[in-house]
Amino acid sequence: GREGPGYRYGRDREMARDASRVEAFSDAVIAIVLTLMAVELLQLGEVPSGRGLAEALGHEWPAYLAYVITFAIVGQVWLTHHNMWRYVVRVDQMLLVLNLLLLLFVAAIPFTADLLADNLRGSVADQRLTAALYVGAVLGEALFFNLSWWWARRRRLLHPDLDPRLARAVALRFLLGPVLYLVAFAFVFVDPVLSLCLYLLLVGVYLVRGPGDLPSSAPT
Repeated sequence: GREGPGYRYGRDREMARDASRVEAFSDAVIAIVLTLMAVELLQLGEVPSGRGLAEALGHEWPAYLAYVITFAIVGQVWLTHHNMWRYVVRVDQMLLVLNLLLLLFVAAIPFTADLLADNLRGSVADQRLTAALYVGAVLGEALFFNLSWWWARRRRLLHPDLDPRLARAVALRFLLGPVLYLVAFAFVFVDPVLSLCLYLLLVGVYLVRGPGDLPSSAPT
């Protein structure tokens, strides 16, 4: 029934919820990002007369390179998100906001990758500007991964059986991401293509199983 005039709102009266809807929504956003990225980068206009298909495809190599590297980065984001959120047993409002901000940067990655592909053979100033926008997107998602994990630990939103030592190890591994992205960005002043290849190398580093990743096989 209706509360009497003496009713006072209290946060402890709010119902909590698990993380299932957050994971489903995040998976959907990342899937859409990967699809849009393919549409944006894997394009081939009308082949000019006198130029063969092989030559036209070769001319588009910056877009294909950006696609492969960006697919790897977004794929690594999905893997990390998938692994992290299996430890989250409930969510609060702030964790939802942090996850939305993470997805904001993930959704911007295809746009910055398209800019990078278009300007990879442009002026040095354009190369550096687009590289800065690109690293801004990947650095943003990496920072919000760190904040999401920090907040979930701080607010005790993680599984109560999670070993605190494992939680700290995951936090340290997440901190490595922003540092490595900045190192890769620094190489844009040497060679933009080398900088892109370093991003791909960094994704490879994260594919090596570490703290917080799924085990190789189910425990017996």
